[in-house]
Amino acid sequence: MKLSTLDYSIIIVILLTTLFIGVIVSKKSGKSTSEYFLSGRNMPWWLLGFSMVATTFSTDTPNFVTDIVRKDGVSSNWMWWAFLITGLLTVFIYAKLWRRSNVSTDIEFYELRYGGAPAIFLRSFRALYLGLVFNVFAMAGVTLAAIKIGSIMLGLEPWETIVYAGIITVVFSALGGFKGVVYTDFLLFFIAIGGAIGAAYYLVNIPEVGGLQNLITHPNVADKLSLLPDFNDKEALITLLIIPLAVQWWSSWFPGAEPGGGGYIAQRMLAAKNENHAIGATFFFNIMHYALRPWPWILVALASLIVFPDIASIQEAFPNVTEDKLGHDLAYSAMLAKLPSGLLGLVFASLIAAYMSTISTHLNWGSSYIVNDFYKQQIKKDASEKELVMVGRISTVVLMILSALFALYLKNAKQLFDIIIMFGAGTGLIFILRWFWWRINSWSEISAMIISGVVSLIFASPVGDYFFGDDAIMSSWAKLPSIVFITTVVWISVTFLTKPESDSVLQNFYKKIQPGGLGWKNVITKAKENNIDIVNSLEGWSVPSGILALLLGCFLVYGVLFTTGHIIYGNLQESLILGSGTIIAGVLLVRVWRKIGKDLIV
Repeated sequence: MKLSTLDYSIIIVILLTTLFIGVIVSKKSGKSTSEYFLSGRNMPWWLLGFSMVATTFSTDTPNFVTDIVRKDGVSSNWMWWAFLITGLLTVFIYAKLWRRSNVSTDIEFYELRYGGAPAIFLRSFRALYLGLVFNVFAMAGVTLAAIKIGSIMLGLEPWETIVYAGIITVVFSALGGFKGVVYTDFLLFFIAIGGAIGAAYYLVNIPEVGGLQNLITHPNVADKLSLLPDFNDKEALITLLIIPLAVQWWSSWFPGAEPGGGGYIAQRMLAAKNENHAIGATFFFNIMHYALRPWPWILVALASLIVFPDIASIQEAFPNVTEDKLGHDLAYSAMLAKLPSGLLGLVFASLIAAYMSTISTHLNWGSSYIVNDFYKQQIKKDASEKELVMVGRISTVVLMILSALFALYLKNAKQLFDIIIMFGAGTGLIFILRWFWWRINSWSEISAMIISGVVSLIFASPVGDYFFGDDAIMSSWAKLPSIVFITTVVWISVTFLTKPESDSVLQNFYKKIQPGGLGWKNVITKAKENNIDIVNSLEGWSVPSGILALLLGCFLVYGVLFTTGHIIYGNLQESLILGSGTIIAGVLLVRVWRKIGKDLIV
């Protein structure tokens, strides 16, 4: 496939614009770590919201969606749609708490919530564990997708894609810092969404597919359209729907959908002007991420089943692709090869935009951990702001190199998704409860982190095959719940076997955050006995209303998602019923949200 002069012109203009923004903001971003990593904490909700959406566009997400849709149908998306619950929990309960904490990174939270040497260790270890290890995992998945796109669309070798795409992104990220990332995300969002919609519209109407009506009635596609798994297929129902909704969303740590908030989502909440801007940004993100964006990718994935019904047909069309990179996820890039000049340039530019947006966010976020929570705490406490910014830029380059090397060993995006989900299984409940239960301490998190990793590695070995293989004791779907159960039993046991945090640490945390709830009753009572006032009497406890808002928000977002799907499928009656229910949920959500707003101190 060859790009035309028009295609190259579109791509070059977008790349130069991005680099120009990075250069323009680099001078101010380099003044301090607050500017470099949080842009001075004065960002509006809409800019942060667009940035969150652009960041999660990613080059690996359409590949991942294509992979699972081709294998298990549209309903397989529940393995990530279920994370909407996590996202809305952050919106209606945790966003205001994060903004109140006023920490520089979510890892700094550990020394606010916990005390002593265990808290110091936990902060430094998690900084490297998440900022280095997990962050490299996430970026490697994005880079793997870029490698596949470069191979299909330009015939590039893996190392060539890494060098070309990586250099541009790392230079931009190192120069502009967080402000450069957020400003360019606003531009890259429109490029990425325009490219995704344009590609879906064109590819559904190519002669091989024959339009939307022919697509949804084609025998290769007809059994893939259901929005829910087949209830008569026990294995599919448990794996694709029950486990994600009953266990996965609250138990597993996953970038962009951390239970209790965290990661680059927390970074943007911490950069917001105030609590309301933090809440507005995360709510906007969840609506766009789950309700509106998936369908262009799903349509291309379904269309690919007609054009490339199996992996052999992809390999035949693109013989230059190496054996270790072949997979169903490659079908998305293969379909894009059929786009005409001009649209091809826009879509290719949108993929570059998605890559740059995601990688630049992960680089800045991971670097913030390394600088604020490791280097400044363990290496050089008296480091100047200029030195810290320089360390941030160096760590940005190092993270890029490590993720690129790891990407060369991966095969598909689903493979990485499974690794991250399993490795963080069981830790999520702590991230949710630590805000509202005083008894959780540093050792709770340390034990959960260690046991989750150890059990995941054991289950990934032949031991796991013995317990969860084809002819094993338990079904394969039981692996995640088993890790969660073992991890939960261990960390709860450790919690009660170790001493709680000191009264001063707990009282200071409550006074600053004002989490409320019965989980802090002992701390409040003890503070009153010692004539210490830690409760703000002007504020009500908004969590019950927040949970109601979460439920209504789920009805609203899923309603939009499924209404859109039934409109595409041509199911008028279903779309009208779902649409009406969605509107009702939206009206009720507004009323509940007004009540929550009255309970907040802005």
